[in-house]
This record gives sequence, C-alpha cells and structure tokens, in this order.
Amino acid sequence: MSATRRGRTGAPSVLGALAALTASALALAGCGAAAGHRADGHAGAPGHVHCPHLQRPIATADADWQPVAEALGRTGALRENVVFGISLPRRDLKVTSRGVDIGSSLALNGSADFARYCDGTMLMGDLVLTEDELPKATEALQEAGIEQTALHKHLPEQTPPIWWTHFQAMGDAVTLARKLKAVLEVSGDPIAVPLPPSTRPIDLDTAEIDEALGRKGIAEGRTYKFFIGRAETVTSHGHVLPAPIGVDTVIKFQALGEKRAAVTGDIVMTAGEVQNVIRVLRRGGFELVELHNHMLDDQPRLFYVHYWGIGDGVQLARGLRPALDATNLAPPAPAS
Repeated sequence: MSATRRGRTGAPSVLGALAALTASALALAGCGAAAGHRADGHAGAPGHVHCPHLQRPIATADADWQPVAEALGRTGALRENVVFGISLPRRDLKVTSRGVDIGSSLALNGSADFARYCDGTMLMGDLVLTEDELPKATEALQEAGIEQTALHKHLPEQTPPIWWTHFQAMGDAVTLARKLKAVLEVSGDPIAVPLPPSTRPIDLDTAEIDEALGRKGIAEGRTYKFFIGRAETVTSHGHVLPAPIGVDTVIKFQALGEKRAAVTGDIVMTAGEVQNVIRVLRRGGFELVELHNHMLDDQPRLFYVHYWGIGDGVQLARGLRPALDATNLAPPAPAS
C-alpha cells in the first residue's frame, strides 16, 4: 500500500488533545508487554500494565517515529495520527503489463506500516519482488521472525513476473524496523528517496473521476489514487486495525494520455460480498487478476479482489462505482 493516504481535518478538542498526548507518552514509555502476538511468533508475558482485551491504536506524533525512520533509512508519513507508513517503491524495475509500462506508483509500490498499541507496535506491509528475489525474501522474513501472511500477483500478464508478499509482526518498533531493513537488503532495492512533486497536471479528468467514485483522490506523478476504508471494525490478534495499515480498498489510475488510463488495485470484501463484487466487475469489463486474503486471522475475515482495466479514466471510474457500492465502505470524510 502507498505511504500517502487520506487524513481527517478539523480542530481537536482540548480533551482530545490531552488524550492524544497522554496516549503518546504511554507509548513512548512502553506500555508493558501484555500477552500478545510478537515478532518471534510467541505470546509475550504479561507486563506491568494491563491491556484491554480489544486494543485500539494509540495516537502518536511524527517525532515518535523518527527512530523507526532512522533504523530503516527511509522517510515516512503519519496517517490519521495512528499509522506511520513508509513507502517501498520498486523504481528500479521495468515492468510491462498488457502493453503498459507500469509506474511504481501504480503497481510496484510496497509498504511498511507501523501502529502502536498497549502491548507493543504492529508492523504490517508488503514487498514487491521478482521471482529470483522471492526465495531470498522468504528466508530473510523467516529468519527475522516476521510472518508471511500472503503471496500473490497484482497484475495480469507481466514481464518480468512480479510477486507480492504480505507480512505482519508485533514487537518493539525500532527492533522491527531493523529486522525489516535486513530483509530489504537481500530482497530487491526499494528506493529510499520519494519522487519529487510533479509540476505538470495529470492528464486525467480528476474532478469527474472524483464525482464518479464519490470521493477525492490523491495525485502522485502520473497516478491518481484512492484509499477507502470499511465501515465496520476490523481486528487482528485482538488489535483494532486502522484502515491505513492495509485494510482498505485501493483504486489507482495511471494516465496514458488523452484522458485514458490503466486502472488497478484491490477491493476489500467480506465473504458475503465476494460474488456480487466479481459479477459487477465483470459487467464493467474489468479483468480479474487475483482473489485472496492478506492476513491470517482478521475478523471479520476479509478477501481482496485485484482487477485491471484500460480505457477512458472517467468511464473506468463509473464502472468501478457499483463494485464499491456492493461493499460496506466507510462514508466519505466531510469536505474541509
């Protein structure tokens, strides 16, 4: 998932600000090591702070994550005050699919997302890998004690073949960052420096695309993207998962010129939504690429369908809207 996601606006109340500061201080102090899922795959012993049965992510500030960024040697962005996301783009790879040169922002961008809880920090993300790199990444993740939770492709016919492996771990934030850096050193070369902001307008009718999808997208170079969370609470190992950690629907348009685009991404669904979404996507002319899980113990159980299409950007957005409406999405954030 990309490191740039939506955020809510509005002035916090005094009580809310105090709560956030208190929570951040507790996180920095170390909230104990209550029983939980750790990076080594074992439950930790109870600590001096009793954690609730259902843990919610703790509000943090950018400064709280500076040691994590330094340990990984990369910059990141704080989203919704709870998820620190670091983008892992594979701009070193030259990949084509269905005649399209794939930009890193469209479908070659892994991520490492961190969120703090009472019993430690959760790391969740995915790596973009060639077939030669995949075995090395698997060995490195296993050695680091970071769980692999999914393995699949995101694109149809592609040259060279590219795989995505999802991972998840729980533990000390800086230790997790160091472990992940060791994995990155043997499994490809995600670029550490972000792309500079584009000075050229994207060749898509973004206002019409926004209207068709009922949400405001984010421009990044030639890519226009959306990240949309679900309405219900999603948990893993007793931890409430905020949408930006990787439990959201993703839509990405790559401009091809003359208002045309390649569109890809994944729609997150519960089991009861899967068949209807597949039918709607096929009626809209979209190619189905993969249907899979990203996690091992999420509640409710979530499935992700990856899709692909090429055409007029606005028409593609209109074709995707019924698939969004067939799932239980969170309502759009109010305009600021």
